[in-house]
Amino acid sequence: MMTFFADNLAPLMFFGLIIFMVFGYPAAFSLAAVGLFFGFIGIEMGEISPDFLGNLTYQMFSVLSNELLLAIPFFTFMGVILERCGLAEDLLEGFGQLFGGVRGGLSYAVILVGAILGAITGTVAASVIAMGLISLPVMAKYGYNIRHATGVIAASGTITQLIPPSLVLIVLADQLGKSPGDMYIGATGASIVQVLLFAGWVFVLSIIRPDHVPALPPEARTLRGWPLLARCARGMIPSLALIFIVLGTIFMGLATPTEAGAMGVVGAMFIAWLNRRLTWKLVYQAMDMTMRLTAMVVFILLGARVFSLVFQGVGGGHWIETMLTSLPGGVVGFLIFVNIFIFILAFFLDFFEIAFIVIPLLAPAASALGIDLIWFGVMICANMQTSFMHPPFGFALFYLRGIAPKSIKTSDIYMGAIPWLVLQLILVGLLIAFPGMVTYFLDSTPAVDLQNIQLNLPSALGNDLGNPPSFDLGQPPSFK
Repeated sequence: MMTFFADNLAPLMFFGLIIFMVFGYPAAFSLAAVGLFFGFIGIEMGEISPDFLGNLTYQMFSVLSNELLLAIPFFTFMGVILERCGLAEDLLEGFGQLFGGVRGGLSYAVILVGAILGAITGTVAASVIAMGLISLPVMAKYGYNIRHATGVIAASGTITQLIPPSLVLIVLADQLGKSPGDMYIGATGASIVQVLLFAGWVFVLSIIRPDHVPALPPEARTLRGWPLLARCARGMIPSLALIFIVLGTIFMGLATPTEAGAMGVVGAMFIAWLNRRLTWKLVYQAMDMTMRLTAMVVFILLGARVFSLVFQGVGGGHWIETMLTSLPGGVVGFLIFVNIFIFILAFFLDFFEIAFIVIPLLAPAASALGIDLIWFGVMICANMQTSFMHPPFGFALFYLRGIAPKSIKTSDIYMGAIPWLVLQLILVGLLIAFPGMVTYFLDSTPAVDLQNIQLNLPSALGNDLGNPPSFDLGQPPSFK
């Protein structure tokens, strides 16, 4: 019995973590507790040496000294400021008036504004709350189907996860050991397809169910001509400026994600000041939310490092890699299993927990199968979008429930999310079928064959390369 237990510490450790999570214990403390418990068992059984746990010190320090993770508080702070600075209001009002004359015009406006806010803030909560407060009452007033209205608002907020500078992409890049800039570039094509899928569904709905997405009546479209263009420009110019500050500087190699996030915070506070929304109360609220989210991320990551270290020490990495690379179907079978597994986990865990717990276990197997890790990360990110959308624990649905009028039923919010959830899964399928959606943007850099590099050195001091110059200095001087 003890021999069986010693030989199967890795799977027992994995299932022990699942039991802790099912009972609802906080993820950070569950990870650390399971890791330390099985670490002591491994020492008693001779599977790992006591000195091995000394690596925990280096693991903890590597988390606290990781400069890439500094981008998380910057983007969170920027998102909270932008949520309340009036930028989303200008964008939604301008685009709502611009597209209001066509069926589904307000839905198109919400999708477009969600994409723009996603390219600025990188946080789902800011996008969903801002658009829900502004556009949901207007859509309800002009006869939009409530399920469709809540669904499009929640889904457009989750676009933020895939559009750079997404927090999810930063975390995935860190866990996969890849450059955040490459991850951002790879996600560009997928995020464009995501927006087109959402807009395509609104177009289909405007044909088959025109009463669900009516056009605005003429009396509601109060802006035309230059006033309309001025209102759109009032929202677009600051947005484009922030997108350049945050994304442009990263893509051009002028700033790291952390530095771009810091500049984005300054830009967001400047926009809030221009709109006369910058107050000490707003700054305090932004700091409070940033502190809470950052603390949660750091504690989860610390617990994940404890779990991961012990799991690798008892042979868990080899067990996971062998099991996943032996799945029937090769690469396709592996991808199908991974996506189903993450989709199910997303019912119970948020994206930080999935990224810190599951991705380090999957990455070695993906590398062993020859899968491009940038493409793999983007595909996983597209899948993890569903964690915000599917009942009963979708955070985007929770955010929307918190700001929606009591007259809107929770069941309508849940049912309205289903079509958009299907569209997100369609995107995952498209990424598997057409990996060029990611790799096309990465393959533009010409490859260099290191085996064929030749260095032709000029002759020096009148000597050719076959007869190098002499540096004989003769006998050293005597100091007797």
